[in-house]
Amino acid sequence: MTDTLTSPDPRTVAETGRALETDSPLEILRWATDRYGPRLTFATGFGAEGCVLIDVIGRHCLPVDIFTLDTGLLFPETSDLWKRLETRYGLTIRRVAPELSVEQQAAAHGPELWARQPDRCCDMRKVTPLVAQLSQFDAWITAIRREQTDHRADAQPVEWDKKFGLAKVNPLVRWTKKEVWAHLLEHDVPYNPLHDRGYPSVGCLPCTSHVNAGEDDRTGRWRGNAKTECGLHANVGGATEVGHAGTRS
Repeated sequence: MTDTLTSPDPRTVAETGRALETDSPLEILRWATDRYGPRLTFATGFGAEGCVLIDVIGRHCLPVDIFTLDTGLLFPETSDLWKRLETRYGLTIRRVAPELSVEQQAAAHGPELWARQPDRCCDMRKVTPLVAQLSQFDAWITAIRREQTDHRADAQPVEWDKKFGLAKVNPLVRWTKKEVWAHLLEHDVPYNPLHDRGYPSVGCLPCTSHVNAGEDDRTGRWRGNAKTECGLHANVGGATEVGHAGTRS
């Protein structure tokens, strides 16, 4: 698809998203790299979907900046996967860390903030560092899919992200879980071994638990809390609405 955008206008971004509805993830990624160039980034949490996108980017040599939010609370398996993906595809996945280390956060706000105030912990260790990163770009790629949560059900291939004030590219938005795993197995893509041990959605170690048969994939995230999102994608449903874009800082 040819795009003639000259500015990240929310209304035009929404129209573009609708036009890309039937395009493949590779076509959407190629459109994004052509449109945004070095002002495009991919924030990955190394989930199964993120590994699919790293595989597509790596195998097709797409010029995409990639980073991950290293909260200091990652599973060892996640850290190992990070290294394996870099080696497999010959690329660099930048480390972005929060301002405070886990130890510094405990000294300032008390130990295990995630157990007492999970939203505040996520804001400090994920959302705030992400805001700082995205302020340097015009568009960001995510690995969200519509079927993952109710918050993501209305997500578009490309949409205006009011929360962060830039375009949001979701190449896998139409894919099912079955399609994700078919791609991983077909292309022998490295993925987190925790997925094979009953952890379909992997976040920070203290906030991720085993999921039992019949439970929703994200039941193991913040188990016992009404919380289902860390705050990075909480406003997906309204992301394409035209309105005040907010700040980029």
